Amino acid sequence: MALTLYGSSYSRSLRVLWMLKELDLPFEHIPLQWQECGQNADYLAINPTGTIPTLVDDGFVLAESLAINLHLARRYGRLWPAAEQDQALCWQWSLWAVASMETSYIQWAAHTLWLAPEARDPAKAAAATEALQRPLARLEQALQGQPWLLGHDFSVADLNVAGCINGLRRFDLTAYPTMAAWLNRCLDRPAYRAATQLP
Repeated sequence: MALTLYGSSYSRSLRVLWMLKELDLPFEHIPLQWQECGQNADYLAINPTGTIPTLVDDGFVLAESLAINLHLARRYGRLWPAAEQDQALCWQWSLWAVASMETSYIQWAAHTLWLAPEARDPAKAAAATEALQRPLARLEQALQGQPWLLGHDFSVADLNVAGCINGLRRFDLTAYPTMAAWLNRCLDRPAYRAATQLP
């Protein structure tokens, strides 16, 4: 087994670094920054789209962070449920996170956390906050009576969804206490903390 991950923890690559740490797999980490990946000829030969992350798994090249995580969970057998319907739910939650939350989350984070204060637009932050209410309510509902999205076991579904919205720890989640507790459980995992310490 030879695993190489291209991408910095200050990008969507953090999700894959978290997965690799959860699986306790040995890997080479090449902390390529998002600003340079589209101009790096050597990297473009590996991933012509010029985005990060990219995983090379025994010669197999795969891009897109959530797809990489689903591949790793399935191939290496941890965080991947045995039941076929639960496997389908892992795909459902992963795709839902991108389709229903990520765009609004990025807009909210940009205009409250990431951009310099003078570049932030309060109207855009407010619009993103409003857009996040429905998906947050969906998570609140899904987690009622169970600690994780699939029930009693942490899975790639939890990792992929939480990995898309990790900055929401700084969002007002008062109306979503179950979802807030779940997010804290996800981000308090030792593997997540270890991933955030990588370059």
